[in-house]
Amino acid sequence: MTERELDRIIEMAWEDRTPFEAIAYQFDLPEKEVIKVMRKHLKRSSFNLWRKRVNSGVSKKHLKKRNPEIDRFKCSRQKLISGNKISKR
Repeated sequence: MTERELDRIIEMAWEDRTPFEAIAYQFDLPEKEVIKVMRKHLKRSSFNLWRKRVNSGVSKKHLKKRNPEIDRFKCSRQKLISGNKISKR
């Protein structure tokens, strides 16, 4: 995994509205592996805050918690994402 991919995975994991399934789709990385990446690359306190937020009702990291009318991983205004070649800005 390149540094750029790692940065993007961490960024996507931090975003409340990006589900784990989107990360798995783009990077072939299941939720358990995302958690391992976050644990390894974040300070312990940051990791604990992230896990607390992910498991709270605020985060929509799990598709089960999302509104069923939302059936996409990305904003309708976002450029087409293909594979791992992602440009956020």
